[in-house]
Amino acid sequence: MNGLRAFCLSFVLLPLGVMAQTLRLVADPWPPFTDQPLLNNGVAADLVSSALGRAGYATTYVQVPWERALRGLQRSDYDVLINAWYTDERASIGYFSQPYLINRIRLLRRKGSGIKFEQLSDLYPQRIAVVRGYAYSAAFNSAPLRHKVGVGSFESAARMLQAKRVELTLEDEFVARYHFDRELSGIRDELEFLERPLSENGLHILISRSHPQHQAIAAAFNQAIVAMHADGSYAAILQRHGL
Repeated sequence: MNGLRAFCLSFVLLPLGVMAQTLRLVADPWPPFTDQPLLNNGVAADLVSSALGRAGYATTYVQVPWERALRGLQRSDYDVLINAWYTDERASIGYFSQPYLINRIRLLRRKGSGIKFEQLSDLYPQRIAVVRGYAYSAAFNSAPLRHKVGVGSFESAARMLQAKRVELTLEDEFVARYHFDRELSGIRDELEFLERPLSENGLHILISRSHPQHQAIAAAFNQAIVAMHADGSYAAILQRHGL
């Protein structure tokens, strides 16, 4: 295949009009995945903007609290929410890509508390700090847990756990370790992960259904992520973020 023909074939794979579009990306601060002070706004933002750029889209990035990001996507203030776990409710306002990362969600307890987790019913008696608006897993969200305590961030949840105001909290393992190495370093030795993870959740982009090309954007993004895995650029991005 000559070079000109290869270029033409790769070009026609792009959605019609894609080269002229700029997509408005949004996320909440969720380091190391998304946060403006980090390299390229975090590893998830780096992967997403790189894949969309490869697919021919220019992007801008805005960071707001999680619930505002969801409302903004619904109101068409933004085109793409870049760090979403799947729920049916979110699927009604946005169109999901294939997952491009996996989040391993783990419970944390105070050292010496003796709390065990083998099945969801083990959590029923416990007070659990959860970040408002997060969808940790379908089973956890629908379980009859009477003592969920809503907080604004994992940092708040961890401090409530250390202060004995709750018995458990939970977070993606990379996120928790990131905070324990920084602003929570003073209490990290008092807390520990439970051995069994609660869930493994796929991380997706969620594209506003009001965008006329939401399906085409998802398809182009999915194709770009596959290509990035194949040529090593995906692994290179993880490596430069220390993951």
